[in-house]
Amino acid sequence: VQLQASGGGLVQAGGSLRLSCAASGINAMGWHRQTPGKQRELVTTFTSDGNTVYADSVKGRFTISRDNAKYRGVYLQMNSLKPEDTAVYYCHSRRLFRDYWGQGTQVTVSS
Repeated sequence: VQLQASGGGLVQAGGSLRLSCAASGINAMGWHRQTPGKQRELVTTFTSDGNTVYADSVKGRFTISRDNAKYRGVYLQMNSLKPEDTAVYYCHSRRLFRDYWGQGTQVTVSS
């Protein structure tokens, strides 16, 4: 099982970024993020029945998508970025009650 996130970077407030998660051995499910000194938090994820869940803080700004025809990964389109979105973003999946994480990609939003 391997999850690899990419697409992070530095962007000004109000800008956009698109994160990609390449997956092998498992279907990627969603994204979490973490800032220093805080717990990792859910950003968005596909549920087992194909629905999507978003954190209240990103609703209307972030969109998760999947391209099943191409690979087992997921994308995260982030629009109207805010400084508080600054974090390391981790791709996530879960199987048989075990969590799998990618290596993380840094997103920095300047004010």
